[in-house]
Amino acid sequence: MQKDILLKLTPAEAADNKAVHKAIAGTIGKPVKNINGFYITKRSIDARSKQPWVQLSIRAFIDEPVIERPVSAIQLKDVHQSPHSVIIIGAGPAGLYAALKLIENGVQPIILERGKDVRARRRDLAALNKQGIVNPESNYCFGEGGAGTYSDGKLYTRSNKRGDINRILNILVQFGAEDKILYESHPHVGTNKLPHIMTAMREAITGAGGRFLFEKKVIDFIINNNILKGVVTADNDTFRADAVILATGHSARDIFELLQNKNILIEAKPFALGVRIEHPQILIDQIQYHCPVRNEFLPPASYSLVQQVQEKGVFSFCMCPGGIIAPAATSPGELVVNGWSPSKRNNPHANSGMVVTVEPDNYQSLIPKHQALAAMEFQRNVEQKAYQAGGGQFVAPAQRMVDFVNNKVSSSLPDCSYVPGLNSVDLQQVLPSFVSKALKGAFIEFGKKMKGYYTNEAVLVATESRTSSPVRIPRDPVSLEHPQIQQLYPCGEGAGYAGGIVSAAMDGERVAQTILEKLRM
Repeated sequence: MQKDILLKLTPAEAADNKAVHKAIAGTIGKPVKNINGFYITKRSIDARSKQPWVQLSIRAFIDEPVIERPVSAIQLKDVHQSPHSVIIIGAGPAGLYAALKLIENGVQPIILERGKDVRARRRDLAALNKQGIVNPESNYCFGEGGAGTYSDGKLYTRSNKRGDINRILNILVQFGAEDKILYESHPHVGTNKLPHIMTAMREAITGAGGRFLFEKKVIDFIINNNILKGVVTADNDTFRADAVILATGHSARDIFELLQNKNILIEAKPFALGVRIEHPQILIDQIQYHCPVRNEFLPPASYSLVQQVQEKGVFSFCMCPGGIIAPAATSPGELVVNGWSPSKRNNPHANSGMVVTVEPDNYQSLIPKHQALAAMEFQRNVEQKAYQAGGGQFVAPAQRMVDFVNNKVSSSLPDCSYVPGLNSVDLQQVLPSFVSKALKGAFIEFGKKMKGYYTNEAVLVATESRTSSPVRIPRDPVSLEHPQIQQLYPCGEGAGYAGGIVSAAMDGERVAQTILEKLRM
């Protein structure tokens, strides 16, 4: 007999198979010897009381052999000789999942990635961290796997109406992710493991006949009678196909500029901007688990915070327990920070983006000159100011939290995971005034929600500015095609239709499916 059971256990019990077997037996009124095994279908932690509990939804096997957890694998067709092909600009989650969907259905993808493969990309990241040298084509945002490869691999999304989340997670498992992402309430892969998964996906795509080309920066579109026929790359290569999926991510500013220069419709879009805040992980553990030392069977604690301050939304973004703050700039002279965690989340710091919504009235003055790129220019101006305040070489301007709220330049800064280093400054001289005011009010309120969060042990590092794209590329809600240019399919986070790995992957699949339906007509 198979039976689905919900258990509430201590962390130690949940980590002990014998204890789980005993709990199953007690729940169903059977001897332990009758319980042949189980697998977890959902796991979450309830830390609202002093005693944290692990809630397990499990499938138990009573008096019958144990069956392994089902993992759905996709089947790729041979597309070497396919009569149809689709160009995909960008090899992030949206582009990769679009490519896999096309191959499943017998269509050849041609992936054009401006950056390098994950192995070569690592050397450019080292140069950025240690020498302050940024490669505009290969960095934390550009390259195989996109920004997600070196940005932690958190897989939580609320976008369950956009596609099949379980399918997205199962594909990751098929290409090397641990199957625990299928049942954890907040699944996470880890930056140390994502490169291997990206490599496995690429090898599957090319093995099936898909074309995967690196260092192919698209610089022009071939358009006849408002129909996109193909693209031109920086090395003068031309590619033509039945359709073009534009999945370049939120930082491909040159693509936004190309679209505007060719009078292709785009729109400024609200985004968010602020700082990355770092606490000692032990402090976050103490606050969230209500104890001086975290139980060894509990993961490093995380948090999610949101506050309305003077009609501005302030919220935590991309929280990284046991994580590292990284320089995520894509151009010289601009300072951007992001955060990531390894799979074990075992670093001594916890960091999170803490950002404020940026609305059209905030960049109104830039609209006459920059039009649809006004929000992007606002974003870029803040990043340039941050770079100057840091003093160059991607040293970041920083300030202790309480000092920031009290308008005091910090006389010293705490240890921080940000490798290029910090420079103590008054962040009010870096951030827009409405951002500073909203952050100040929010930090005080967050300290009331999480006793101990508001502290000078925390350091603010500027700027966290790439939370989402400041530009939306419009598309028809049904065909997903650009309303002006036929055969152009804006897709993913850079086009303004996703926010993270899972939602971008689902959008990639959705766009690929609409193209497939059109090709069958």
